[in-house]
Amino acid sequence: MTGFDPIVNIAIVLAAALIGGMIAHRLRQPVILGYLVVGVAVGPYGFGVVSDIELIEALATIGVALLMFTVGLEISYSQLWQVGKVGIWGGIAQILATFVLGMVAGGILFRWPLADAAFFGLIISLSSTMIGLKLLMERGELDSVHGRIMIAILIVQDLSVVLMMVGVPVFGASLENLLPIFAIAVGKAVLFLGVAIVLGIWVLPWLLGTVAGVRSRELFLLTVLILCFGAAFATYIFELSIAFGAFIVGLLIRESRFAHQALAEVTPLRDVFATLFFVSLGMLLIPQFVIENWPVLILAVVVIVAIKFAVCFGITRLFGYGGRTALFVGVGLFQIGEFSFILAQAGMNSGVISGYFYSLIIASTVVTMLLTPVFLGLTSVLYPKLARAPAGGKLVVKGSLPCGGEELRQSLNEVVVCGYGRVGRNIAQSLRDLEIPYLVIEMDPEVVAELHHRDEPCIYGDASNVHVLSLAGLDKAKVLVVTYPDPLAVVATVKTALRINPKLEIVARVHRKRESELLEGLGVSDLISPEYEASFEFLRRTLVHIGWSRAKTQQTIGRLRRNEEIVEVSGSED
Repeated sequence: MTGFDPIVNIAIVLAAALIGGMIAHRLRQPVILGYLVVGVAVGPYGFGVVSDIELIEALATIGVALLMFTVGLEISYSQLWQVGKVGIWGGIAQILATFVLGMVAGGILFRWPLADAAFFGLIISLSSTMIGLKLLMERGELDSVHGRIMIAILIVQDLSVVLMMVGVPVFGASLENLLPIFAIAVGKAVLFLGVAIVLGIWVLPWLLGTVAGVRSRELFLLTVLILCFGAAFATYIFELSIAFGAFIVGLLIRESRFAHQALAEVTPLRDVFATLFFVSLGMLLIPQFVIENWPVLILAVVVIVAIKFAVCFGITRLFGYGGRTALFVGVGLFQIGEFSFILAQAGMNSGVISGYFYSLIIASTVVTMLLTPVFLGLTSVLYPKLARAPAGGKLVVKGSLPCGGEELRQSLNEVVVCGYGRVGRNIAQSLRDLEIPYLVIEMDPEVVAELHHRDEPCIYGDASNVHVLSLAGLDKAKVLVVTYPDPLAVVATVKTALRINPKLEIVARVHRKRESELLEGLGVSDLISPEYEASFEFLRRTLVHIGWSRAKTQQTIGRLRRNEEIVEVSGSED
């Protein structure tokens, strides 16, 4: 039976991950948290169901390589430029500020030596891309303002991991050896990059083209995996991180015409091995360590959450975004990320950090990941009360309006449009063409600057705040159009608007049945679901193409509209 032990352990881990993921899904939590908790339970420090932790760690390492490989395949320069200043410069500022504050906290509060304190600052500067994306997808907030900012900062963090992994050996060096060791590490990275770029230009396109010409998915997938793991092994030979090599080859393949096919083939494997990664992370948590060192662990978690929340909140506000957006960005990014674990593991293998420090980082990572969805849910519940607070009134950008606040109140805007994404932009364009007076309320300062440049009437602020809506002249407006992709913002805005003008006609965007029922209870009858409306347009055109008359088609769609309800969807596009 010994020969089957690896298979048995892998089967147990995957089955436990399935159970943990299903339970987390039932509790409306990210499945990743289920993987972490079940990892603690079945691991050698829990019930000891899985004893071969080295095997699981080896498989998790494959997951890390595939994860970084797909990050390289997915990231493009255009993505970084699209998010604007807060994505690039805000992300860099967040990493540097968190690193410095973490290093100071490590030296003052924990009395760690400089190398350990600096490594602590580096580790906590990263957040979890998987946790962040999963939460935004499940909450339908991928295209919300705070969602776009979070994704932008996470992309910058993922890119910075590559440089951090190159610099890991520096932390274990004495001051006199610091420069030579760093120079050697950078030299190895540059040499690897040079070889990789040459191969990427001359060899990769020919190799992938030759294999793709065979028209065998199995051979193409095998080739992509060989390139990924081959690059990872090459960086291991260079004494660099395997994640670095996998990321670089992913970037090189992205520049070829085979990038989309490679991503499609590798993604299922990445998801399976990433599952093993999170389960193995839970398995590394030692409950006895938590029990014996709970005061230090609590202090570490409080310090991490406080520093990261303050930095992310402050930077978002510094770039001109409102308090609500900054609040959600701060809460959504205060956890330690999966790449922080990779850094800690590299530091442990290099002898830079001790076993105690490593265990503390693992425990802190798991705890902050578990706290993120809880605090994000609490923020969603408490936000409507915060929105009604007088402190939320600092939301109008100086110079963003062609006239003052009192003139706004006296202006006659028949329509007030909340949100200037793709939906709001099309509505405003149509109102302008029809010469119907309107006013736009938008939370993105870059969008407001664009509107101001075109002399379009706009207010920078959160439409769910009573002080912002009071400037929009709702007492004289005929219709309020709420186009936010964020369900929470839609409900809060409608409630605030109806308190100002109970007779106001409202057209609101919805995505889920529960928000639709809540808005109908408030008296809003005009509810629009873009996905729902698109489904009827697809059906209408399908029926016409199969030969139905237009009259019969319209009659059928009208009957279906009367019988159907708004369906649940997992995400949205603004």
